Amino acid sequence: MKTTRYFEEQVLRKRPYIKLEWCKQAITKPDYREVQPDGRIRHWIYILELGKYLRVVTLEDGQTVHNAFPDRNFKIDKS
Repeated sequence: MKTTRYFEEQVLRKRPYIKLEWCKQAITKPDYREVQPDGRIRHWIYILELGKYLRVVTLEDGQTVHNAFPDRNFKIDKS
């Protein structure tokens, strides 16, 4: 899995509990996916261990992880 320097140096340092396998799962089998206006892609996956959704942001290629964090406000609208 490819990552940005920012992810390696900042994100993992601030959030050492984030597992790379979770990021990989979010990219390959997301519960929801959305393209940002800047072209980056948001992928969400529910992580039972966290008890919430993890948002993984990739670069435009959809493979290079740039950011990841628990998204406490994300909910899938099932209506």
